[in-house]
Amino acid sequence: MSKGLGLRRPQPGALWRFGSTAVMGLTVMLCKGFIYGLNRAHTEGYEDFVKILEKRKREGRKRGLITACNHISVLDDPLIWGILPLRYAFDPWNLRWSLGAQDICFKNNASATFFSLGQVLPTHRLKHSPKGGIYQPTITEAIHLLSNAPSSPAPSPSSSSSTPPPYPHPHLSWVHIFPEGCVHQHPTSSLRYFKWGISRLILESDPTPDFVPMFIDGTQRLMPEDRKFPRFLPRVGKDLRIAFGEQVDVRDVFGELVDRWRRIRHLVEPPAAPTDSGDIISPLGPPPNVDADVWREAVEVRIETARRVRVEVMKLRRSLGYPDDDEALGLAETWKKEKEESPRTSTLGEDHVSSKR
Repeated sequence: MSKGLGLRRPQPGALWRFGSTAVMGLTVMLCKGFIYGLNRAHTEGYEDFVKILEKRKREGRKRGLITACNHISVLDDPLIWGILPLRYAFDPWNLRWSLGAQDICFKNNASATFFSLGQVLPTHRLKHSPKGGIYQPTITEAIHLLSNAPSSPAPSPSSSSSTPPPYPHPHLSWVHIFPEGCVHQHPTSSLRYFKWGISRLILESDPTPDFVPMFIDGTQRLMPEDRKFPRFLPRVGKDLRIAFGEQVDVRDVFGELVDRWRRIRHLVEPPAAPTDSGDIISPLGPPPNVDADVWREAVEVRIETARRVRVEVMKLRRSLGYPDDDEALGLAETWKKEKEESPRTSTLGEDHVSSKR
């Protein structure tokens, strides 16, 4: 079976399909039992979201689907999907794909097999691996999942740095992403800035995928970052809140940015390797073979795309009665400055530099 990102793969065998169905189904059932049996779940917009899934299943997929939300606990995915109807549990074709940290979810063959069967793509984090950043093959794989094409977009020069999962990817799929890129627990459930991976998914998928913002609260009380012994066990008896926003009109919100990106994308080549500043462009300027003005526009488009995704999630957060957020928290510079001023106590994780909101 080919590992190349640009080649169509054969259909998975019966054993793999059975394993994926079993892993996805049993995981959803365990999550459902934990949510409703040991905690209290409250949902907003749930029925409308299920209607979106049902329509995709009944009428066929016209576009890929992206859901994005805040990331407040290591349990967020898969736990939040325990609220889905039980009929979805053993139907992985219509369940989400997600991105999981390579150094946590794929550190040995057993865990790699389990998470691959659970429709999780291995993602390198720059804090733990020089193979990270938005040009890593997993982001290209996610674009392929969201697109309607016989093959995925051309691989980046570093495509050999990560082994894609050993199964074909269906087109126009559902991909869930946590654009903050790390767990962020804040007293007022504020959001960090959103990274550029979400920008690539929206700008480069063809056709532009549908988008539904989400907001979650409560899982940070199940697994607080400062928890004591037994640290590995989740707490119980907590209130969980999982909210789905209305499906965003992608043409209205992102159309102009997508048009700008498609006009310049062939002029912008990815770097051969991640830069010191991570998935944000090096402050030293564009690569020698890329025009500075074109590079600057590419940076602006990606920043603005990520910002607009964050705005949609913030709208949902505000509609649920959460206090207004400090706008400075949506800037990468805010987190970079905090990390520089208090490198030992900062909770930032991997941080990058940008010049604009």
